[in-house]
Amino acid sequence: MPIPLPPTAPAPLPLEGVDSGVLDCVQVNLAVLADHFHGPGTHLRLGARLDLPLRTLPDGLPTADPTLDARLTADAPLVGLRPAGRRRLAAAELLAEAARRPEPHYAVADSYHLPWLPYCGNAHMDHSFLLTAGPDGWHVTDAYRVETRWGAAEPGEHVLSERELSGIGTAEVVTFAPSPPEPAEPSVADYDPEPYVTAYATWPDRVRALEQLSAETWLLARARKLHAAHRARCADRTEPTEAERAHLAAWDKLVEQTYLAHRRVARGRPEPAGAVDRLAELLAADRAVFTADAPPAAGGDELRSAVTRMVADVLGVPEAALLDGAPLDSFPSFTSFRLVEIIDRIESDLGLELDADELIPEKLRRVEDFCRIAGR
Repeated sequence: MPIPLPPTAPAPLPLEGVDSGVLDCVQVNLAVLADHFHGPGTHLRLGARLDLPLRTLPDGLPTADPTLDARLTADAPLVGLRPAGRRRLAAAELLAEAARRPEPHYAVADSYHLPWLPYCGNAHMDHSFLLTAGPDGWHVTDAYRVETRWGAAEPGEHVLSERELSGIGTAEVVTFAPSPPEPAEPSVADYDPEPYVTAYATWPDRVRALEQLSAETWLLARARKLHAAHRARCADRTEPTEAERAHLAAWDKLVEQTYLAHRRVARGRPEPAGAVDRLAELLAADRAVFTADAPPAAGGDELRSAVTRMVADVLGVPEAALLDGAPLDSFPSFTSFRLVEIIDRIESDLGLELDADELIPEKLRRVEDFCRIAGR
């Protein structure tokens, strides 16, 4: 018997503002939910911490691809997502759940069985999507973007039938509730890449090593693009610095290099030299590149603390929610009236008059903006 569908179509989820090119296939739909609940640009907070989070694959190779558990415990809080429920469901159970409950269901399943992807029937990997139901079928929202040798995946919404989705198998299904985003100050972990690089340099099965390394460099390059985008947003820049752009371009070249190396070795040809050495160089350069222009807190710690306290009091939010550069308009309590109140409060409490030429709403987006003006 067909699963009964709801009478009204679900509200569309935000896709246009999500920077799909800097996100992997598990992150990308957390990003959609983050912007859905907290406004455009929230998803870039997923790139706050640049790290090399290693774990061991079943065959013994290391991977820097975080598990779903790690995404839910470390990443989701940064963008204000609180897991409210998690279950593994068969396809029929998942569709019935989506038809019964209107909120978006975040699901992770095997890409091999997902009919809207070029991986379908070609490659196995965990892939996320958002599922809701409407009178015309099941709405799959997927912001993932990538070129593959089987075609391209593009962000979009797909309305599919019960039959088309019946082959999903099982999926890990998570429902989220919005919560205040946790602090997301940009940082770079002090990681040692040597064991990771050595494993790929010395692995005896070179076809397998280069196959995985091709996936690894793709993930690492996207993680660094995401971190650069978050750093730029926190610094009120529209794009990464010149040094960061050059570094990211070098990562893109390495992605191409490792893919070509894998394809050649898989065809029985000699392995081109240099890919693993270049990986070591770029990992070693990450920290220097991404901390080169890290600015001190505007106006000094004492001023920043005072301004943060005033803004938090006016908006009725925890001070911690403001300390990572979160834009004020990401908080529901923020309005033009609150902006005026913040300015009045700063001038009154600090006994100064802010420069009128600087009091432009577009320039007053974060605590640091007020600190910069007040510190002059």
